Amino acid sequence: MKCRALLTLAALAALTALAGCAAAGPERSEPVAEPVSRMELSYAQQFTVDYYEGDYKLITIDESGRYLVVPEGGEAPEELPEDVTVLYQPLDRIYLVATSAMDLFRSLDAVDAIRLSGTDADGWEIPEARQALESGEMLYAGKYNAPDYELILSEGCDLAVESTMIYHNPEVKEQLERLGVPVLVERSSYEGHPLGRMEWIKLYAALLDQEEEAAALYDRMLEELAPILDQEPTGKTVAFFYLTTTGTANVRKSGDYIPKMIRMAGGEYVPSGLTGEDNALSTMNMDLESFYAAARDADVLIYSSTIFGELQTVDQLLQESGLLADFKAVQTGDVWCTGKNMFQESMGLGQMILEIHQILTQPEPQGLTYLHRLT
Repeated sequence: MKCRALLTLAALAALTALAGCAAAGPERSEPVAEPVSRMELSYAQQFTVDYYEGDYKLITIDESGRYLVVPEGGEAPEELPEDVTVLYQPLDRIYLVATSAMDLFRSLDAVDAIRLSGTDADGWEIPEARQALESGEMLYAGKYNAPDYELILSEGCDLAVESTMIYHNPEVKEQLERLGVPVLVERSSYEGHPLGRMEWIKLYAALLDQEEEAAALYDRMLEELAPILDQEPTGKTVAFFYLTTTGTANVRKSGDYIPKMIRMAGGEYVPSGLTGEDNALSTMNMDLESFYAAARDADVLIYSSTIFGELQTVDQLLQESGLLADFKAVQTGDVWCTGKNMFQESMGLGQMILEIHQILTQPEPQGLTYLHRLT
């Protein structure tokens, strides 16, 4: 058995080495070994997971790196390409800085795998994370650009999960790695499809050996959305925005995941034709006159609470800009606001699509989690 495991490791080392060389020239080398299988993905395109004999897994994240997950009690090959980071299971003392991942761990009932947080208790809208920090089961270890290295080391951290913000402070990533803490930079926000963002639950499940649970959760969500996605568009227009302190309207560019969710729900996003990258930064500020011209006749307004908090009344909205009083949706009472929880609950994107569909098709939607009507 030990002999076969060593052969598997040798094959992995040869395979990863060849994979690194194959892309360099027009002629691809024949791999020494093939993975037993590859994780099935429906929408996610930013990562893959390959499975090898002996319960080894090779995770590849675009523009981030490759991660060899070694099963508990297993050994890693002595010679691996430099871009392959070794992760030893069990991974149960994680330093989580990428806030979007917390809800994915929660959905897998695996918040206890996160020992250290890059967000303190008062920054979490996810109750389980806040309660774990307040009870001491989880410790605040500093944000992405100022981690508490001493605490991270003393707690035996086995993995740091960072967002791409870490690239603004590359010295932090380098220091963590020098201290022996592997760093996984996740890119769920770069998924072009909203459901691809949610599918990152499968990547974290691979780290925790919970692939079956993740697949079941994801498939159930797809089943709930199927009737909505198969319907014809409602013909209603929707503006998603917030007002800045400088007197402009912050809106999403057309390729962003929020406009895509609106279209999936049966709406037409306005302002239309705003081009941009398909990532979390694809927003822009419009002067109020331009926003007025583009969104005045929108059937529905959705105010984003991500920056300045939630609104409860139309009067509060009009205090920010009286110009909005002329908007069709304000006059018809179809003005909504997101809850702050929406932007931390990654697995809630499917539910958000369902709720947008409800406000487009039902006069009095009930049981909403992420949206509330301004009174």
